Amino acid sequence: MRILLLTPPMVQLNTPYPATAYLTGFLRQHAGELGLELAQADPALEMFLRLFSRAGLGRVRAQIEKNARKLGRGGAPPSVAAFLENADRALEVVDAAIAFLQGRDPNLAPRIAARAFLPEGPRFAPLASGEDDEPLAWAFGALGIADRAKHLASLFVDDLADAIRDGVDARFELARYGERLAMGAASFEPLREALEASPTLIDRFIDEIGVELAEQQEPDLVGITAPFPGNVYGAFRLARAVRRARPSARLALGGGYVNTELRELREPRVFDYFDFVTLDDGERPMLNLIRHLRDGAAPLHRTFVRENDRVSLKLDPAAADVPHAEAGTPTYAGLPLARYVSLFEMLNPMHRLWSDGRWNKLTVARGCYWKKCTFCDLSLPYIGRYETASADLIVDRMVALVAETGQTGFHFVDEAAPPAMLRAIAERLIARQVVVSWWGNIRFEKTFTPALARLLARSGCIAVTGGLEVASDRLLALMQKGVTVAQVARVTRAFTDAGVLVHAYLMYGFPTETEQETVDALERVRQLFAEGCIQSAFWHRFAATAWSPIGRQPDRYGIRVLRPPAAFARNEVPFEDPTGTDHDRLGQGLRKALYNYMHGVGLDLDVRTWFQPARGRRRVPGPAVPPDLIAKALQVAAN
Repeated sequence: MRILLLTPPMVQLNTPYPATAYLTGFLRQHAGELGLELAQADPALEMFLRLFSRAGLGRVRAQIEKNARKLGRGGAPPSVAAFLENADRALEVVDAAIAFLQGRDPNLAPRIAARAFLPEGPRFAPLASGEDDEPLAWAFGALGIADRAKHLASLFVDDLADAIRDGVDARFELARYGERLAMGAASFEPLREALEASPTLIDRFIDEIGVELAEQQEPDLVGITAPFPGNVYGAFRLARAVRRARPSARLALGGGYVNTELRELREPRVFDYFDFVTLDDGERPMLNLIRHLRDGAAPLHRTFVRENDRVSLKLDPAAADVPHAEAGTPTYAGLPLARYVSLFEMLNPMHRLWSDGRWNKLTVARGCYWKKCTFCDLSLPYIGRYETASADLIVDRMVALVAETGQTGFHFVDEAAPPAMLRAIAERLIARQVVVSWWGNIRFEKTFTPALARLLARSGCIAVTGGLEVASDRLLALMQKGVTVAQVARVTRAFTDAGVLVHAYLMYGFPTETEQETVDALERVRQLFAEGCIQSAFWHRFAATAWSPIGRQPDRYGIRVLRPPAAFARNEVPFEDPTGTDHDRLGQGLRKALYNYMHGVGLDLDVRTWFQPARGRRRVPGPAVPPDLIAKALQVAAN
């Protein structure tokens, strides 16, 4: 049996999304027993590389010119106008620019950095904010030619992506495609209409890739992962193309989106595109599925199928989940590692890690060891099923991946890596003299002392990310986060002092959060930046999910959940908060402040300056937080 595992458009471009690597590594252990031939491919990367090429941009140009004629003079958006003005040059240099971002032609850096090689569109406007190229000089100095060039080449790619979105297909973005069709989609109808409508240029690229893969690989079973709403449309589009090119192939859908949004699937038309939809960790359902295809009497497990035009969930009572220690070592075999594209879009050393560099993905532990945060999907296995493996086994997997890929960078993709395991792994890396660089997500808990932070840094830790969330002790207690703002300050400062970059996840709009609390949260965040505790952060708008304590017991949190019927997807649930805070109004100011803080700008300003007063409404209140709150917390810890 030949199995093909695919990552559909669009996801990150700098490194493979790990789902197919995990499953391939696991299934390798059973290949001999079951007679399996395994292959994996990355259509998300392939589509980008075809689109952002001389031939691809030629097709984009023809489509934009066709569409622009309909708009008439002056009707084209700035991104489209800039592309049309510079189209000849863009087509001439795009292949070279992508090769540079792939690391295949580093000698091009001086030409790009001189700013006479790439056409510059609207994305370059912020570089003109001062004399000469002041932002670039601030970020890279006189000698940072390679990074300067990478940033400029990334802006060039962003300009092209904007033109494609505004002039060809409004659903297109670099890391997502058709996201709105899948996000909170109670009905399958909009997604199906888009799939069966006349294809866009981007659709045609996906269709071509799907047909080619089906013809080249001749798979018996195709597994497609949909981790995010932004690649669900791509998953269905790819399945549609594969099915038409190879009708005998069976198609299975899984991934993070399925595990959270499609747990109550009742829409039979999904199975016009897929034969199976699997839930939760893929190892056991995939193993059962393979055995079922070999012997129809073998049971499926955690797998939706269509029977008599109704959706049925199949469970195998005898099936046990595969322990973390037995899941095998992920493998990137067959994926074109040299063709991934590193982008450096924001001038912030921590923020760039998500899009720059090739990272081997590993999981220290499955699930979450804390399992108390009330906004989290505690009732689902990806949180609730907590398992670890030995530190030596994790290090063995790291060593194997370095040998396979030649890359020594690792991203631990845990919900929250447990401190005891990180300590043990660090000690084993040092004892075994394994030289790697790694980063991952943690909880900012008191266990991360200055001594532990220094140990982790010595083992190769370069960055950590963690949830500060609302930066309010009242709300942190309400969400049972298990930390305080002062504690976060001490932990983050310990990492910073150890030379480790720190990113904080933030949220606004938590149930009962007042306008004053939002302003105070921004003031605390400002102080954390000013004191050097964090270097990067991101504000998320709070969303109640159907699988979280808040979504399941809304009365306890002072909100009323609205539960619309869902035949297709259900995860985020709308709710009414009697507090009445205008979070949409505040969100713009929060994001603007944070963008500036990450560039070292505006840290001495009153936080109220970031909020524009709404017409007919008073200004936001001043912060009630002492201006030296974080400094005092750090001083107490030092003493």
